[in-house]
Amino acid sequence: MEKVIFYGYSKCSTCRKASNWLDQNNINYIFLDMVKEPPSKKFLELALIQFSLDKKKIFNTRGKSFKAIDFDILDLEKKKIIELLSNDGKLIKRPFLIINESKLILGFNEFEYATNFK
Repeated sequence: MEKVIFYGYSKCSTCRKASNWLDQNNINYIFLDMVKEPPSKKFLELALIQFSLDKKKIFNTRGKSFKAIDFDILDLEKKKIIELLSNDGKLIKRPFLIINESKLILGFNEFEYATNFK
């Protein structure tokens, strides 16, 4: 059985769609509110590795927190990105789903979920 950690935000409609899909497909998961408890540095580092070609994918670019940033995140070093994301869960793309502590899915795409939970 896969271990799934679901970082989400209760007011996020995309997170609700993702959790509904997981529930309908009988996928057990641990839900953590990413605003109160952002992903660990270990998982943020995993995200930076997995999305190294486009670091911006890790960020919730539509949110108020991101829009308030007055510098280019692509110019930041890994350590600074992790610090930023650790301090403000609303900066992180959601849902932020971790499978077996080794694979990460950002956002919700039904096909991607179905592919990863065969």
